[in-house]
Amino acid sequence: MSYDLAVWEGERPADDKSARRVFSDLYDRYLDVEVKEPPSERITAYVAGLLDRWCDITEDEDETSPWSVGPLIDGASGPLVYFGLAWRSAAEASAYAAVVAESMGLVCFDVQQDRIRP
Repeated sequence: MSYDLAVWEGERPADDKSARRVFSDLYDRYLDVEVKEPPSERITAYVAGLLDRWCDITEDEDETSPWSVGPLIDGASGPLVYFGLAWRSAAEASAYAAVVAESMGLVCFDVQQDRIRP
């Protein structure tokens, strides 16, 4: 089991309920499909920013990566990336992921807590 976050391009939803709807729509459109779109430039840059801090789990010889699956970019399609974190590092890594998203003008949605972050 993992701690999941979704990050996307677009206007910040007015509240958590609206964010859940936007996330569900984006997930259905971009990830729950047979053929995914290539990730947008901003989402690709966001994932690269996360990997600047911690390596991809597929390259993690020291077992320090917080990601629960990899390659991390595989969870991206179009304007959305959906990824899991290992529970042992979820607090630190999710906080970092939310800050990076905000700094890039992206929306970060915490799937477990059903709320926008930060």
